[in-house]
Amino acid sequence: MTHRTTAVALIAVGALAVLAGCGSSGSGPSTSAGTGGTATRGGDLVIARTADSQSMNNTTVFDNESIWVFEQIMQPLYTVTPDGKSVEPWLATSYAVSSDKKTYTFTLRSGVKFSTGKPMTSADVKFSIDQSRAAAKGWGYIDTAVKSVADPTPSTVVVSLKYPWAPLLADLSLFSNAIVPANYAGETQTQFYTHPVGTGPFKWDYWHKGSALKLLRNPYFWQQGKPYLNSVTWTDVPSDNTRQLQLKAAQAQVDEFPAWSTVGSLKTTPSVTMNLFNSTRTDYLSFNEQVKPFQDVHVRRAISLAIDRAALVKAVLFGNGKPANSLFPPQVPYYQAATPGLQHDMTAAKQEMAKSTVPQGFSTTILVPSGFSDDVTIATILQSELKPLGIKLSIQQLDPNTVSTDQQSLKYDMTLTYWTMDIPDPDELATFAVDPTSGAKSFFTAYDNATVVKDTHQAEQTLATSARQSLYNYIQAQSASDAFMAYLYYSPYAYATTSSVHGFFVTPLGNYHLENVSLSK
Repeated sequence: MTHRTTAVALIAVGALAVLAGCGSSGSGPSTSAGTGGTATRGGDLVIARTADSQSMNNTTVFDNESIWVFEQIMQPLYTVTPDGKSVEPWLATSYAVSSDKKTYTFTLRSGVKFSTGKPMTSADVKFSIDQSRAAAKGWGYIDTAVKSVADPTPSTVVVSLKYPWAPLLADLSLFSNAIVPANYAGETQTQFYTHPVGTGPFKWDYWHKGSALKLLRNPYFWQQGKPYLNSVTWTDVPSDNTRQLQLKAAQAQVDEFPAWSTVGSLKTTPSVTMNLFNSTRTDYLSFNEQVKPFQDVHVRRAISLAIDRAALVKAVLFGNGKPANSLFPPQVPYYQAATPGLQHDMTAAKQEMAKSTVPQGFSTTILVPSGFSDDVTIATILQSELKPLGIKLSIQQLDPNTVSTDQQSLKYDMTLTYWTMDIPDPDELATFAVDPTSGAKSFFTAYDNATVVKDTHQAEQTLATSARQSLYNYIQAQSASDAFMAYLYYSPYAYATTSSVHGFFVTPLGNYHLENVSLSK
């Protein structure tokens, strides 16, 4: 998510359901495959990351730096496959669906325990999904089709729908539907999320906000022999240069998102592995439509048309990406390659400004996080590109955690954001980005096009692939024309690791399974 390229992959919903439903407990899910060879037990992994987490509440938080942590603690019934194109059984092993496609009966994996040693049952699953549904200001929108959840036996969960729902299995793989103990194990919600408990490979240790967050190995984890690591610590290191220095000194074993200008040199740095993982990451320039003159579609179109995306890919990504044409990334089902978006055309940009409420231009600011050299580079390029339109752009740099908070509170004029998919279905992004009632206020832009919202919700209830494709084609084309965000580029996930790290893999949706990671001595 905000959160935060490969070939186009269109998946029929029915095929997705069949694949997911055929899972069994067997020898374990494919995502949990080992690191290759014999993994070394022990070791403490340090991940130097770009910003701190915001919250451990999986039902309300929207930022990746929180999500990637609590995914190691709390797990859903299904999880994304390594290629990011489908889902596979996780805490559930299989399901049966009624003929009217409105009732799903799930069989739970046997022997699963929470990190406290208490067995997980259907009562925990019912409670967890019900809490996610109730999160009106969070991810509750993802479960809007759920009418009720029942727990008829300890190993069986029944999900009843209000109507057939195309992305159900994908939705159940979202972290917001991860399983926690029923009734928060006797605590209040607020108390529980200060030290959350789940079935994942790691359990809570501490969080020193603004500094470090540490998890310990869960001895009750249901995958035999895993995790290999004793602990994982995420440190808050906003500076690109500092993270790289820590990596080279082995003070950290993973550098999250090294600056693109350093990728080439890191590829040849001894004892460092530079990874470029296939990705659903899309970077955007967001406009706050609560601030004048960004309510004016002509202003937004003018700015979007003035941006030379190919030049950004060259200057910022050093060629490691491609210009974005759609709200959706190419890895996502129903992405439409033929949607042109608003590409670089300065003549058209000037024509749009002439039609606007500010034909002579205006002064505004772009909010970027301090220490992020790539974002500063983009902002500097935008300053130059917008001058011919009479737009005077000032760059406002704040602490990354403050930037994230201000973005979600709509305390900005323009800002740089990014998205990574969390489920292999476009519904998550579409609803998050274009529905002002979703809890995310249309990707924190206040964008509101009633027809786009209507078609987004119609697509959720459309099971036929061709009809769903038509709806998403319109959504992509119209949202691009409305220019509520300027789509910038698609890029891979860049992670640099020390050569002692084994089994670290990031799916196209941004997820990583740290139970598979080991450290050589």
